[in-house]
Amino acid sequence: MFVATLLTAPGGAPLDPSLVSSLRNAWGGGDARWLSPDRAAEFPLGVLPANLWQVWADLDRMGVDLVVQPAEVRRKKMLLADMDSTMIRQECIDELADAAGVGERVKDITARAMNGELDFEGALTERVGLLAGLDEAVIDTVLAERIQLMPGGPVLLATMKANGAYAALVSGGFTAFTRAVSARLGFDENRANTLIVADGKLTGEVGRPILGRDAKVRALEEITARLGLTEDDVIAVGDGANDLGMLGRAGAGVALHAKPAVAAECSIRVNHGDLTALLYLQGYGDEEFVAA
Repeated sequence: MFVATLLTAPGGAPLDPSLVSSLRNAWGGGDARWLSPDRAAEFPLGVLPANLWQVWADLDRMGVDLVVQPAEVRRKKMLLADMDSTMIRQECIDELADAAGVGERVKDITARAMNGELDFEGALTERVGLLAGLDEAVIDTVLAERIQLMPGGPVLLATMKANGAYAALVSGGFTAFTRAVSARLGFDENRANTLIVADGKLTGEVGRPILGRDAKVRALEEITARLGLTEDDVIAVGDGANDLGMLGRAGAGVALHAKPAVAAECSIRVNHGDLTALLYLQGYGDEEFVAA
């Protein structure tokens, strides 16, 4: 058995009930259940539709996300999340680079690395090198003035944790940021890279070993083993090429507003919804959401 979920962006055009009904009828699905008025609905399916990706593309152009996934084990016991451009709107290294006056150069490297065009470790080392001499205090300034949470994140964390889930933030970014974001959102633990500081200034170096794609997979393996969970118990979310390993291993791997090369390798893609989409995909309705 499978479940088809349709959802739209908060504040955007409402989800048309006739669209849900016509797709349910075309695919021979069961009765639709509305998870959120005008925004999210689901219905059961007996088989995986042969024209799934053609329909997905048509709906994507209409501003509607479509996900078809197995009906079993949808409610997850663990959230494994990327930070930059996932739990927060920004890329932290880009914001630091902007403050250092090398913003455009670093942003170009970041975009290429996240799209899988560059080796992550080499790209990170190069970008951090451009930050040499930046005052450490700039980190606190960036956190206070530039970093914004991704919409839906606080509700996602509050709801999953209220239902007994464990939450881990795993980032190719930096501990100076993951510690703050983790505490603000209520993650149980966080893992990231460390910026080396000497005499109050960034040295342009990053601590070793560098946390990248393989380290995120190790986090998935280590945390599930420690908690006595299986990988099927995990919902993972990310947007960049270094997230693909954990997205492919988790029971539900969600490419959220992901780079094209990343989305192409994921069967669960959210291009329009916010982070509460991860709750709808688990079958939560608005009435079960917990306010942060």
